Amino acid sequence: MEFPKFDENIFKGRGAQINPFNPFNVSNITVEHIEGLDEALLSPCATQYYSEHPKKILNKLEMPDAAMMYSVNPYQGCEHGCVYCYARNSHNYWGFSAGLDFERKIIIKHNAPELLEKVFMDPKWKPAPITFSGNTDCYQPIEQKMGITRNLLEMCQKFRNPAGVITKNQLILRDIDILEDLAKDNLIFVSITITTLKEDIRRQLEPRTSSCSNRLKTIEKLAAKGIPVGVMLGPIIPGLTDAEIPDIINAAADYGARTANYTMVRLNGALDKIFTDWIWKTYPGKAERVLNNIRATHQGQLNDNRWSLRMRGDGELANSIHQLFYLMRDKYMPERKPFVYNIKKFKRPGQLTLNFDLAD
Repeated sequence: MEFPKFDENIFKGRGAQINPFNPFNVSNITVEHIEGLDEALLSPCATQYYSEHPKKILNKLEMPDAAMMYSVNPYQGCEHGCVYCYARNSHNYWGFSAGLDFERKIIIKHNAPELLEKVFMDPKWKPAPITFSGNTDCYQPIEQKMGITRNLLEMCQKFRNPAGVITKNQLILRDIDILEDLAKDNLIFVSITITTLKEDIRRQLEPRTSSCSNRLKTIEKLAAKGIPVGVMLGPIIPGLTDAEIPDIINAAADYGARTANYTMVRLNGALDKIFTDWIWKTYPGKAERVLNNIRATHQGQLNDNRWSLRMRGDGELANSIHQLFYLMRDKYMPERKPFVYNIKKFKRPGQLTLNFDLAD
């Protein structure tokens, strides 16, 4: 198979450079005449937004290797444009491609806060941590205008239901007042994802995310307000970002992160084509090595669907990354303690605080 070489005309400010076929569509739009007849299809057009009013917003996760029990995603698709994002494949269900469509066609779930309020008002609801978001970033650029994530956090604040947030965007600092209030009752934990500290890589890999330095400053500002915050190295890309593990954990700890976690890259579904195309266009000198390293962590494949192992990989290279990560975490975060959510503060309007137990 021949791969494209570096092209100065690649889509600047976008992660994916192609729109792979959507297997759920009867037909797909393709580029047949690269010389210009289809140049409108190649244009990195402005982001488009679509409105959606779902019937439910809370997702219960049944996967055995998922740390979160419930998740809420106020947006589908993500303008951050992270090339490796596993959530890209879910865009196919909406009739879009997992490639450029994922970061250029964003679905907004306007009624998400009202739906979450209905969940909390339901007598059958037992308080449990809810993660924002389990799929796409809840603080992607459109959140600055829409404020849906803030409204969702206000619902957690109103009912005193525990929540977790994972993001790559400093916009989370806008809501530091809510986070600080939740932190007083151990109702919030924030994870800031840092994949690399090298801005040149970050701009190519995660083009519309906050800069590396701003993510570290975000950790610092959250920690200064007493908000529990950790760093997520996700995903580690062997041959491209794995050498930065010590520096990332060290820097995050210096800025106030209390713990760290990681995932290994895996190219499931359309990510195989999207990432392979991207790495050959942006880093042709490293492409073959990076792809072979990814295969080395997943039994010779770019994808891995095995529970537990899909997040960590296996084999000699995966084991060496695993050991390095935990050695560095022990070195730079020796005082870390597991965070325990407080579920006993949950209450509905007009009721006294309820005495819940997750074991019930």
